[in-house]
Amino acid sequence: MRWRYADTALTLCTLAFFATMVARLAISPVVPLITADFGVTNGTIGLALSGMWAAYALAQFPSGVLGDRLGERTVILIAVGATAVASVLLAASPSVVAFFAFTVVLGGGAGLHYSVATTFLARQFDDIGRAIGFHVAGGPLAGLIAPPVAALIGARYGWRVALLSGAVVAVPVFLLFAWRIRPTPAARPDQPVRERFALDPLVELLSRPSIGYTTALATMGAFSWQATASFLYTFLLVAGELDPGTAGLLFSLYFVVHGVTQPLMGTLSDRLDRDAAAMVTMSAGVLGYGGLVLATTVGASTLALAGATTLVGLAMSWGAPVQSRFMDNLGAAERGAGFGLVRTVYMVMGASGSVVVGALSDSAGWGVAFGLLTGVMALGLTVLAANRILGADL
Repeated sequence: MRWRYADTALTLCTLAFFATMVARLAISPVVPLITADFGVTNGTIGLALSGMWAAYALAQFPSGVLGDRLGERTVILIAVGATAVASVLLAASPSVVAFFAFTVVLGGGAGLHYSVATTFLARQFDDIGRAIGFHVAGGPLAGLIAPPVAALIGARYGWRVALLSGAVVAVPVFLLFAWRIRPTPAARPDQPVRERFALDPLVELLSRPSIGYTTALATMGAFSWQATASFLYTFLLVAGELDPGTAGLLFSLYFVVHGVTQPLMGTLSDRLDRDAAAMVTMSAGVLGYGGLVLATTVGASTLALAGATTLVGLAMSWGAPVQSRFMDNLGAAERGAGFGLVRTVYMVMGASGSVVVGALSDSAGWGVAFGLLTGVMALGLTVLAANRILGADL
């Protein structure tokens, strides 16, 4: 197959997403070193990380507006460049207050990438699901590589050097993107930015049945993803009674499966339909989370936990078919800001997954906490099946 410009665009957008994710994921493994250096609690650094992820979610809609005004190439370069600069500033933080501020800058800067890149790729490919699947895979790849590498660097050279890894990855990606990606025209270069934030058009878009339905599916997926990324390792360690090394291997397995199956689910959604592929992921979630709860309840083997973890990795590939569904239901002229808007909405609502599952694990135990995720996936599957059976055509 001949290499096309679209393939270059997909490769570099995926690398850009990888770079922005590496910078964010490099922080968590060195939190103990940061708290010791600044003399603060885990809660303080946790608050900074929450600020980072909140800024990331809130940046999705403005990024779409900027993409329409400036062109996607410019905004993606700003996102990757801001990631590099924020990583350097984080590494040089003179105080915990500065550290907090720079984590928020990192989240907001990195958050400018994804919605704009997805809109850009939707114009390059007819098989949007496959393209989105490959693009999304940059996140799990970063999740597999960044945490252990940052931990090793931090143990040997300190947390400041570890956080510089974000800039080390982002700078060459920035240069490659600037070199190989052609300038992109702005979709709405003359429209005042304030008009894009007018309330009535935003409410109208979100109130469309097809968009509301897809946003509900994405919210359930984001809720589960956030909880899984935050607590799967701890679940395996505590509820599964695994040693740290084995729990870490299974956590890595989750990221590997998550990354590999994103393009597969995207391709499946192109060849069958979006809802059929989404039903595969939600079904895997019911079996995966339910399997984890059952395995830890009856004291099943590590192999059983590995099988359930594999299904959870497949389940969290919901993004390829569901995000493609958004693109199918948005007009070409509204994809930039429109996709950014719905992404901000479902990410902000889905972010509660960490808080809810963490609180449930404290009050009712890990079985109940991950049982909730089984229920969330079952609800998503039910909604998808109902739409198909009733012929609602949402």
